[in-house]
Amino acid sequence: MMWDDPMRLALAEAQAALAGDDVPVGAVVVDETGAVIGTGRNTRESHGDPTGHAEVVALRAAAAARGEWRLSGCTLVVTLEPCTMCAGALVLARVDRLVFGAYDDKLGAVGSLWDVVRDRRLNHRPEVLAGVLADESTALLDQFFARHRADSRGS
Repeated sequence: MMWDDPMRLALAEAQAALAGDDVPVGAVVVDETGAVIGTGRNTRESHGDPTGHAEVVALRAAAAARGEWRLSGCTLVVTLEPCTMCAGALVLARVDRLVFGAYDDKLGAVGSLWDVVRDRRLNHRPEVLAGVLADESTALLDQFFARHRADSRGS
């Protein structure tokens, strides 16, 4: 399966987060057939929820759609490399594959700073595909942080 189309859906979720005060990260969960069964965007600011990361929101939606917490056979597609919390969540949800766009040198837990998903001590290790539409993901993040830097200088 090509991952550009699901990543474009994740980018649309990230774009929606950009409209608010949340960092523009979007995620989708697709099942074995390629059907989208969960979507999410960052909601930490809008919901005042420290766990409101796009990946967690999408995993919750997918689990609700499936009626179970195990997401075996599913792929999580996200615009930014997951942090430790999100990497741990996707491992615990038994997601088969992670596809992400941009690397996160400051918080990334899929190779940048840590590598949670490939830790041999864990009982589940998903396949990882990185860099899918990374330029588009990075552009959204750059736009967001440029706006926030300008806003903080204007205050």
